[in-house]
Amino acid sequence: MPVTAIADSPAARPAASAEQPIDPTAPHWPRFALAALLAVTALLYLWALSTNGYGNAFYAAASQSGAQSWSAWFFGSLDPNNFVTVDKPPAATWVSGLSVRLFGMNSWSVLAPQALIGVATVGVLYAAVRRVVADPQLGPAAGLLAGAACALTPVSVLIFRYNNPDALMVLLITIGAYCVARAVQTASWRWLALVGVALGFAFLTKMLEGLLVLPAFACAYLLFAPTLWWKRLTHLVFAGLTLIVAAGWWVLTVQLWPTDARPYISNSGDNSVLNLALGYNGVNRLIGGKRHGTAVPPQTPTPASEVAPPVAPAHHSASGSQSGLHRLFVAEMGNEISWLLPVALFALCFGVYLGVRHLLSRDEKAALVTWGGWLVLCGVVFSYMDGMVHPYYTVAMTPAVGALIGLGGVWAWRRRTNWDGRAAMAAMIAISAAWGVLMLHRADLGSISLRWGIGVVAAAGIAAVVAASPRWPRLLPVAAIAGLLAGFGGTAAFAIATAATPHDGAIPSAVHTGTMWPTVGNRFGSPVLRLGDLQTNIALGEALRGTSTRWSAAVIGSQSASALEVTSGTAVMAIGGWSDDPVPTLDQFIDDVRAGQITYFVDSGRGHAMAPYGRAIAEWVVAHYPVANIGGTKVYHLV
Repeated sequence: MPVTAIADSPAARPAASAEQPIDPTAPHWPRFALAALLAVTALLYLWALSTNGYGNAFYAAASQSGAQSWSAWFFGSLDPNNFVTVDKPPAATWVSGLSVRLFGMNSWSVLAPQALIGVATVGVLYAAVRRVVADPQLGPAAGLLAGAACALTPVSVLIFRYNNPDALMVLLITIGAYCVARAVQTASWRWLALVGVALGFAFLTKMLEGLLVLPAFACAYLLFAPTLWWKRLTHLVFAGLTLIVAAGWWVLTVQLWPTDARPYISNSGDNSVLNLALGYNGVNRLIGGKRHGTAVPPQTPTPASEVAPPVAPAHHSASGSQSGLHRLFVAEMGNEISWLLPVALFALCFGVYLGVRHLLSRDEKAALVTWGGWLVLCGVVFSYMDGMVHPYYTVAMTPAVGALIGLGGVWAWRRRTNWDGRAAMAAMIAISAAWGVLMLHRADLGSISLRWGIGVVAAAGIAAVVAASPRWPRLLPVAAIAGLLAGFGGTAAFAIATAATPHDGAIPSAVHTGTMWPTVGNRFGSPVLRLGDLQTNIALGEALRGTSTRWSAAVIGSQSASALEVTSGTAVMAIGGWSDDPVPTLDQFIDDVRAGQITYFVDSGRGHAMAPYGRAIAEWVVAHYPVANIGGTKVYHLV
């Protein structure tokens, strides 16, 4: 069917039943278009994936440990001997740990699951958005637009090619949004319960961040499910119970497990999962407190006279800007999320306008609340967080950005014979293209001809929209195609550049290579950052592999320990955990050494700021054991 022959869908048209059989006359093009979208997404996320090495060695070490020990896999331990956990619950490392167990420890087994999670996220987003638009042509179009916008946002490319836990969290929340759409259509408590399950496992991935969307999902069902109010409330209560069960079974198991038979819960402060969730991964993120990456750095026994002064950071804050709504549009956070954010916000406003005028179906209104609430809640939280915030957190917004663009685009097209629909089309083209050109200019990415090309194509699209009338209907498809090329041009260019840039370390960013921040500059070909020399010290890795003690080595801090574990494939004791965890005490460490359980103590070369527990242990080691050198790293032989 030609695009120009698509009839406007009545706003009051009832949504298709979730249980109705598939219409044999439904168009076949959507399945081929979806297959193409998923194939391109997979190519973008998997292409040259090994250039990222092991990505974040911290989580890679946990994946390796999970592959070596089922108990370490269950608890999310940094080492296979269950000394200390990582700073997040283990759902993400469950996935990568199984991959490493099946395929061995290598870059692809660690990172490929994240890329496939990204492809799955795009597919689920397509299904969720397509379902709420009843028109058999416009529904798939909305889903494809949503999936493409999500896939081409730079922060999506960054995180779905990396092994931070955010990738799995985003997939689980998107699955939850799909289940909300199914639940609203038929007032199904079963689908709503699945929302609780999805968000419960999102909690087991990144704790409270996985629940930011909960108010939006609940409001969508409460306002638009086609049943009585008391039934809606009852269904929500039941879904809340399923969420508690899905999120709480692991928490309860760990809490009840004897503390001397499980690892210390890193960054909890009191060895409690609840405190980890409510404190370090909860309130502290919002209002400040003990900060991941800004707390006292790991310590080594390097004498103070031999320590160089600390190097000033290349950027002035974790987010690259001060708190406020502008944060999402400036510095590194803007480079990663803001490309399509302005047009998504316009689509949200356009949807509210249509909803007030009763021009949306019930399912579409529910979708507007679901995705619009998701975007607003995450946007406000990330904008005003005074605690620890990193730009890549904004990947949690990308499905909502994509969904609103997809819905807004088809809503404008559906009203193309009216002034407001054409005005919305022109505005979406202008906003997306103008911001994309500005971002490319600010990042100094690509040639000037690319920016001029986007501007010219956008102007042609806007002119076609303005000139369109009932006498020249063919101009609107031309405008739509031009709008897509211009609107996605900037973000696609930056997404490809992000995929072509090696990334490493605890805080990945689309543009950060260690020489330039926050602009792109000449970053291509720059060396990948690694944690000192530990992860690249081949001689030290061989020495640790040759040990037979319970721990091949001990080192101050989880980051240093993870680098050694990835290099050697052995268990390394992370003294002080991620950020001065109170394990082990000096007496416990001395007992382990005298029992012959640790072969080496490794000086990671970061002795300019001693943490209390690390200082005591380091001073004892220096006083009792001679120093040696392996591959340029100072070590102390303890057995």
